[in-house]
Amino acid sequence: MASNRKNTNLNNIKMQAANEVGVPLKDNGYNGDLTSRQAGSVGGQMVKKMIESYQNSAK
Repeated sequence: MASNRKNTNLNNIKMQAANEVGVPLKDNGYNGDLTSRQAGSVGGQMVKKMIESYQNSAK
């Protein structure tokens, strides 16, 4: 299924981004104890990685 692959890719990007910014995400579980700053930094890093990936694939 394509949607399953997309979810897996997004989860991989999320975990990689969290690791890069030093946010301790749980693999499969509750992450509601993160601060807004931590969650935002993961989201921002994910966007950077997705833009970078798109730009590299468009070349």
